[in-house]
Amino acid sequence: MRILSADTKQGGPAMTSDAVTRNTVGWIGAGRMGFPMAELLLKAGADVTVYNRTAAKAEPLAAFGAKIVASPADLADRDVVFAMVAGPDDLRAVIAGPDGLLSDPAATPRIVVDCSSVDEEASDDVRRALAERGAQFLAAPVSGNGKVVEAKKLTIVSSGPGDAFDEVRALLEAMAPSGVTWVGEGDLARTCKICHNVMLGVVIQCLSEITVLAERAGVPRSAFLEFINASVMGSTFTRYKSPALVNLDYTTTFTPPLLRKDLDLGLSLGRALDVPMPVTALTREILSTVVGKGHTDIDFSILLQHEAEGAGHALVAENVTVDDGLG
Repeated sequence: MRILSADTKQGGPAMTSDAVTRNTVGWIGAGRMGFPMAELLLKAGADVTVYNRTAAKAEPLAAFGAKIVASPADLADRDVVFAMVAGPDDLRAVIAGPDGLLSDPAATPRIVVDCSSVDEEASDDVRRALAERGAQFLAAPVSGNGKVVEAKKLTIVSSGPGDAFDEVRALLEAMAPSGVTWVGEGDLARTCKICHNVMLGVVIQCLSEITVLAERAGVPRSAFLEFINASVMGSTFTRYKSPALVNLDYTTTFTPPLLRKDLDLGLSLGRALDVPMPVTALTREILSTVVGKGHTDIDFSILLQHEAEGAGHALVAENVTVDDGLG
């Protein structure tokens, strides 16, 4: 298995801008993630044509050189097509639906790269449909959100044909200069994303517990998190979440139901592979309690409030400026 990162490549020098401009690019999905990712490709010099279900949301990309089209079928003549859509049914529709990428029998991209978070069933369906037309498929889920993309700290894990990965690697790096990793064939990247999000859930629950513990003892949240972030236990994630935890800003980046779904996927995988996951199981039940309280359309950092309520501790926003580490 090859493990390739943004600063390593098996056999050969680092990619140049020529590798970004070599292929024409189609882009499907200009939402909170897709828009800034496509923007980075355009700023890197790529020739990008964009489809979004609501065309008006994609139109600002024209200022960076994008061409906007009316359907995924209009991207069929592109060399490489990326998808960043909401879910599995959306992916099936934009690839194999009536107006999808494969609806024109006369044209097919050489490579399709899916950056969405979808299940392996949808991924398999799309891979088979593309293979029937001679196209290669890469799974390339991402770690981060729109703000992380803009800060150029997005990371991408990819799996699928190694030669296809080599072909699009420079394009992936243009969007995720912090790290692009190829982990093997098939849908192994989906497994990595599930494992990533399991860790996300466990870490935010642990961080919520210890932050409430420290505050209950008299330590301001801002001071405690400053200490954690400066220590060996600090991470990009703990720094990024600190402003929300200090100032009780639960603006949605990822909801408790979505996180619970990913923990369920992780637990299911653990059962299939005989890997016990007791910490994940407990975190999943805590999330179910949070969801049961109606916290469904709010950020998963609401776990801090849930933990405080369990301790009979009232949280108050500190209203101080906290560095999120994104620059």
